[in-house]
Amino acid sequence: MNKLRILLVEDDDNLGKLLCDFLIAKGFDCTLKENGKEGYETFINNTFDFLIFDVMMPIKDGLTLAKEIRGIDRNIPILFLSAKSQEIDRLNGFQAGADDYITKPFSMQELLARINVISKRSNINHFTNNIFKIGIFTFNSDTQQLSLDGKHQKLTTKENGLLQLLIKNKNQILDRNMALKAIWGDDNYFNGRSMDVYITKLRKYLKQDSSLQIINIHGKGFKFLEIINS
Repeated sequence: MNKLRILLVEDDDNLGKLLCDFLIAKGFDCTLKENGKEGYETFINNTFDFLIFDVMMPIKDGLTLAKEIRGIDRNIPILFLSAKSQEIDRLNGFQAGADDYITKPFSMQELLARINVISKRSNINHFTNNIFKIGIFTFNSDTQQLSLDGKHQKLTTKENGLLQLLIKNKNQILDRNMALKAIWGDDNYFNGRSMDVYITKLRKYLKQDSSLQIINIHGKGFKFLEIINS
């Protein structure tokens, strides 16, 4: 079974290393970053199953980081760590997209228990993290291939990243600007036109299955739908 891949963003160097070492010892694959900017860049360039963010961080705080990530992935579990224990602080955390909020100081065993509970509730599949079944197709984001009946369509890096974001946000709106920042690094006009071309290409690749649709949501972004006929 593959290890659960955790991105830990904590600006306290000692605590961050302590937590990361503990998670690795418990069988997780943990990546540690020290601020929200590094955390965001690491997230969009790698694949993770679980996110743990400190709330108060330099350059970009945990709340802002969570909101940005929720714009491109609505489902990945997010757990906040914070010294702030007021009710309003917890509410702000949940409004930013958190699945759970744990106040400092906390025990390692409590952290482990919360990770396990959230993982089970989120139904994370450790066997097929990068292989998706969509309609009649199989999509492998590691090999960048969309497969059907033994035939493989090789995707470009941007096609691959865009399809992955659409699938992770299936039946929900994928924010256009967030997708542009995640894949192109900038949401300017020219990158927007480029993304529209890639959306057209993905529709062409998927056209053999009429149940799969990528629709435009005016002024917002795109929605990937898998229509199941009863």
